[in-house]
Amino acid sequence: MEEVRTKVVLEEYSVINARSTDFPGNYPGCDDSWDYKRFEKRFSISVAQLNFEEMVMVFDMVGVDAAIANSIRRVLIAEVPTMAIEKVYIHSNTSIVQDEVLAHRLGLIPINADPRKFKTLSPMQTGENWPDTPSADHMIEFTLKVKCSHNTHALKGSHDPEQLYLNSQVTTSAFKWVPIGNQAQKLSELRPVHDDIVIAKLRPGQELNLRMLCMKGIGKDHAKFSPVATASYRLLPEITLIKPVIGEKADRLAKCFSEGVIQVVEKNGVLNAEVVDARKDTCSREVFRHEDLKDCVKLARIRDHFIFSIESTGALPPDVLVVEAIKIMMGKCTHFMEELNNLAT
Repeated sequence: MEEVRTKVVLEEYSVINARSTDFPGNYPGCDDSWDYKRFEKRFSISVAQLNFEEMVMVFDMVGVDAAIANSIRRVLIAEVPTMAIEKVYIHSNTSIVQDEVLAHRLGLIPINADPRKFKTLSPMQTGENWPDTPSADHMIEFTLKVKCSHNTHALKGSHDPEQLYLNSQVTTSAFKWVPIGNQAQKLSELRPVHDDIVIAKLRPGQELNLRMLCMKGIGKDHAKFSPVATASYRLLPEITLIKPVIGEKADRLAKCFSEGVIQVVEKNGVLNAEVVDARKDTCSREVFRHEDLKDCVKLARIRDHFIFSIESTGALPPDVLVVEAIKIMMGKCTHFMEELNNLAT
């Protein structure tokens, strides 16, 4: 009974106990009613990896249902706001990139600006009703002006466009921030997250002259506002050796799993397989292809132990994104409780 309630078991041709079952009355004699003290005792979050340079975070969340874990993932993707280019005013575009394609590419460039310092435009101010005058509280303005020309100092016989031409490749390093109102006093310099994102390639005589306005939005409205490149989770694997695996079989067993999961050690002159780090396993079930090994191992996943992997686009650090996502969820719960109270009265 305990295994059914706490683990998802991986068999050769099926996955059992996959559905969520921790609700009252599902198991006779088991009290699965929600209790705050019991939840507080079981719940924990531990950070396994936090790399600000690569904007990557891996953390474990233990003691919650899959619905809660998935809600956090979805809020991270679709409801944590960021700043992104919304309007592109093209004064000149003689490159081979069409205006609408160019505008789309620009919109997907992540902007290194804290969205918490800006306000969201009301629905009445978007679309055709876009304000005529940029607002310091709602917008960021950038300009881009690049013209390609021949490089008179290029080496003879060179065929490299980078040497033959000046400004042959337009990247995000060409963005110039134009402070609106008192933004220069309130904010540090705003720019794209990366300076080496290629926007277009030019040849002599071609040019780009653009004005861009950014606004605050969420990924539910457009993917360009999503603050994460990836946000995913998986259940913690559990690998149990039912019986000893020795000799040549131990080496084959180790090769059935990801590197570092199974270690082969020598004991009394005999090679033995041991589970070292089940967390690294991808649960490929390769071991079930070996008739003499598949009965030696039991594969499972811990139902309430989630390993989250988050990669930020760079607008906000990944740890901040998680906090913001939880704040948004708390706001949704508060709103839901208020509506229930209104119905009750």
